[in-house]
Amino acid sequence: MSDRSESIDYFLEDIKQHGRNERTVSAYQRVLSKFEGFLSERFGKTPTEAGYRDCMAFTHELRSQYAESTVASYASYLNRFYGYLVRVGRHNENPMELVLEEMNESIESNPSRRDIQLADMRDFVTTVRHPLHRAVILILLKTGIRSGELCNLDLIDLNLAHEAADWHPRAQINGKSSSIYISPEHSYGKESGGAVRTASNKRKRETIIPVDSELEDALIRWLAIRPNSASKTEPLFVGTVDRWGKRITIDSVHHIVEQYATEHGWYRTGGGATENVTPHYFRHFFTTHLRDRTGDRGVVKYLRGDVASDIIDTYTHNWGDRVRETYLENVYSLV
Repeated sequence: MSDRSESIDYFLEDIKQHGRNERTVSAYQRVLSKFEGFLSERFGKTPTEAGYRDCMAFTHELRSQYAESTVASYASYLNRFYGYLVRVGRHNENPMELVLEEMNESIESNPSRRDIQLADMRDFVTTVRHPLHRAVILILLKTGIRSGELCNLDLIDLNLAHEAADWHPRAQINGKSSSIYISPEHSYGKESGGAVRTASNKRKRETIIPVDSELEDALIRWLAIRPNSASKTEPLFVGTVDRWGKRITIDSVHHIVEQYATEHGWYRTGGGATENVTPHYFRHFFTTHLRDRTGDRGVVKYLRGDVASDIIDTYTHNWGDRVRETYLENVYSLV
């Protein structure tokens, strides 16, 4: 039995033992066999040898044959497969994380999505008890940052006026209490800030995002139990189970959100962007609700990090009066 066949067979056996039905297992087997054949024919590689570019090439190949919803489903299958390989030590990292992140970013800017009201989102947040999970979900909902940007956050990117924050924040937010710094420098596969990054920050300029009292409380509760990290970069979010003390990954973020969304009836395998609540949905939720409450598209675009340099400069220089005040006066309560 070849190395690649063993990896796939072990994964299929694993999902069977976790209660997946025969139809679902067959779907995974069909997609993984197709992926295995593509890698062998195109690159002479096995799934355990594949990297980000190989996975991206496969998704491009799928787009020439299938509808976007099918491509998204196949990509989610591969993401789960590589998440499994990482957990069992057969792959150093999940190459599908960045592929999924980029696929999410390419989705139509105003697709038809599940319409969740604030009251419903508050009910959802009450189900999240674990300090890490609560901090992750609230920071996504309260700031609109991408999951990759969340993973790249280091302790120095956070400035809190609390004894739990016993580090010196980076110069850009020194003096800007209760704030988060999003760097434009982190890129997938490249060293930045003393660490090789496994996710990219898709911003051309730096962004400083205010932290309101609800998010601050969640972050403080997380810091109280945060495991020590062996990394010199001191990631803000680290694993508490499989990747104890190691920087959290995009796959982990998606798993956290998917877990609670599934339990809440907001996520279904194969449901697609119109139905499922994902980390990217939280960015959509943030944009929609904060824009409606502020009436200030410029501030929201600055916080999202997707505006031209001259506009970013305007809001960066007027952070205290325009951005911070507008945000804190209008950000929605979720707790």
